[in-house]
Amino acid sequence: MDKENKRLGMLQDKAAIGIVEDYDLPLTPQQYIESIMPMFHEKWLQAKPLPGVNRLIKHLHKHGIPFSVASNSARKNVEAKVSAQRGWKEYFSVILGSDDVKSGKPSPDLFLEAANRMGVEASSCLVIEDSLVGVKAGMAANMKVVAVPSIESELDKFSIADHVIHSFLDFQPQQWGLPPLGDWVNKALPIEPIHFKGSYTNGLVKEISDNVASDLPVQACGVYFGWVDFDSHERVKIVVSISWDGSHGSFRRIINACFINGSNEIVDHLMEVALVGYIRGFPTKQFSSIDAEILDQDKLIAEACIDLAEYSYLGCNIS
Repeated sequence: MDKENKRLGMLQDKAAIGIVEDYDLPLTPQQYIESIMPMFHEKWLQAKPLPGVNRLIKHLHKHGIPFSVASNSARKNVEAKVSAQRGWKEYFSVILGSDDVKSGKPSPDLFLEAANRMGVEASSCLVIEDSLVGVKAGMAANMKVVAVPSIESELDKFSIADHVIHSFLDFQPQQWGLPPLGDWVNKALPIEPIHFKGSYTNGLVKEISDNVASDLPVQACGVYFGWVDFDSHERVKIVVSISWDGSHGSFRRIINACFINGSNEIVDHLMEVALVGYIRGFPTKQFSSIDAEILDQDKLIAEACIDLAEYSYLGCNIS
């Protein structure tokens, strides 16, 4: 993972050179790119937006605020990724790839070109980035930068950004002079369902799904509630806390849970979870066990919300 993490946000040609060298592949970098791209194209069709991204895009579009995507990927690949998401191509004012400018990130060229094509001053733009090279590019472009890190273990490196959040669900547009989001219901936020599979033992959910890495992204952090189906065909309501722990030498995801109805004595039953509501994020940059605790207040909010129409219909079909 250390080898791959350092390539996050890197230009494709440079990344290919590093991959061939790191793994001593019997290919040229160009042969590697030609071999791997069909696999990437297949995966892009299965990719899902990070929690809160669709919500933010629709909000900005509704208020007539121009926004663009500027990526170190090649332009044709950026367009393929954007086109795979419903409505995105029509929402973005500008779509740019690294081949549209002289230099990719961490150079500011991509962001400066995006601002130019949108017809706005760079200093009036806000960048939201998940990679360190992207954060550096935004700062170099004299733009405000919010970081939503894709690698929680390197959170400290993102402190150069103007603001760091763990999840798009924590983004508050009004902090940046944008119209506020007003979609919270009963102290919680209805969200597009987040699905994952696991087993439950003594309040801890153990991830077991082979594709859990894609189903439960790094930026799915905070306290949520939703529905869980067990292999016994029982369905119960659940409150879940998702955080990261690096205190034991390795960075790992911690998922704590408790049931609103049903027994907390269930042990090692396979379960399929659909999270439909978001209660809160974590206030500190580095997670602590206190941050990740499920509070009595969290349970009360979940119990008051989950049967409301805004939440309950989302949990009716877990599969």
